[in-house]
Amino acid sequence: MADREEFLTARQLAEILQVSESTVRRLAQKRRIPCVRLSPRIIRFHLEAVREALDVPRAHSYTLPDEAQLSFDDLLSS
Repeated sequence: MADREEFLTARQLAEILQVSESTVRRLAQKRRIPCVRLSPRIIRFHLEAVREALDVPRAHSYTLPDEAQLSFDDLLSS
């Protein structure tokens, strides 16, 4: 049997990206991240395609200066 590609729900992707599920849905609606729409309400995401669209490296360690906070945009731009 051929290798199966795994698709994630909005909730699963939100957990991986450490954002809310509504943020994932909003990014998909604005076409910032690719998705597969199975019905008007059911969408799925391919993790590698989303990472590529957001240009998020697979393994990246972030070091924060003392008492500094990064926004989501800061993470995407680094």
